[in-house]
Amino acid sequence: MPSLESLEVEIKTLIVESLMLEDIKPEEIVSEDPLFVEGLGLDSIDALEIAMALEQRYGVVIGEDADENQRVFSSVRSLAGFVSERRGN
Repeated sequence: MPSLESLEVEIKTLIVESLMLEDIKPEEIVSEDPLFVEGLGLDSIDALEIAMALEQRYGVVIGEDADENQRVFSSVRSLAGFVSERRGN
């Protein structure tokens, strides 16, 4: 199983590729920065795209709990933690 750090790098690449972010390189994304509003400035459609990409790549399913999803999608670091937790089960 990859380290959390390497998982963060994979997820940054996944975000850039799945959202076709042409102006941002994966290495420019700071793991602790917010993904929505400030930070990357993503929106709910982007979150859906990321959720589908994570499910396809890692087999993890994002639930319906809005509060939980807000926590999970708060940063690349929290996404990596979520994926790591769920894959470990």
